Amino acid sequence: MNIPTALLYRFGLYLLAVLTAYVLASFTATQSVVSNLVSMGLEVDLVTRLSMTAKDLLGMAGTLLPMIAAGYLVAFLVVGLLLYWRPQWRTPLYIVAGGVALIAIHLTLQLAFGITPVAIGRTVGGLLVQGAAGAVGGYVFSRLMRKV
Repeated sequence: MNIPTALLYRFGLYLLAVLTAYVLASFTATQSVVSNLVSMGLEVDLVTRLSMTAKDLLGMAGTLLPMIAAGYLVAFLVVGLLLYWRPQWRTPLYIVAGGVALIAIHLTLQLAFGITPVAIGRTVGGLLVQGAAGAVGGYVFSRLMRKV
């Protein structure tokens, strides 16, 4: 594989990891809202859940998706540097980087501007769920990069 093709391929893997984290983060955020509605006594059927999930996937694409892309860019570049010294830690480093990136997005926006991009990020449990979504994206990137 020549250099431009290899870079384009790796960029595609990066985008796939970003999309994976975004879909999981959006899905968990929506289901958290649905859970809160149900706890208030509202009945939310499967069709409504799916509709809310689809609307959130599209609705958050302009804000959360670019934030995840930027967070992953920084996190994965740091991992790339660390791999120079510890190449055997590839998968754990990408998993941690992905999780930390999503948590950092929420905490940075909260501390700097007093906003939370999605409601689930207002609680410790919600932050951990968002971090898990980011970790899955990091895992996907790591596993697919092994095949390059």
